[in-house]
Amino acid sequence: MIPQNVKEILGNSENVGFLQTIAMLFFLVFFLGIVYYVFSRPKKHYDEEANAPLQDDITEDNNF
Repeated sequence: MIPQNVKEILGNSENVGFLQTIAMLFFLVFFLGIVYYVFSRPKKHYDEEANAPLQDDITEDNNF
């Protein structure tokens, strides 16, 4: 019999708790890595992008 969904696949496994823990740790490390990357960038990097909508610099490429 072919399992139809994830619940049937993981429902028969004895290691469900272990797999959930591994998945949670993976996503936690990924999230913390992104937070570290964002906060380690210099403020000047974000100031240039934050002021972009306020600039009146219109180019020919942006005429929609």
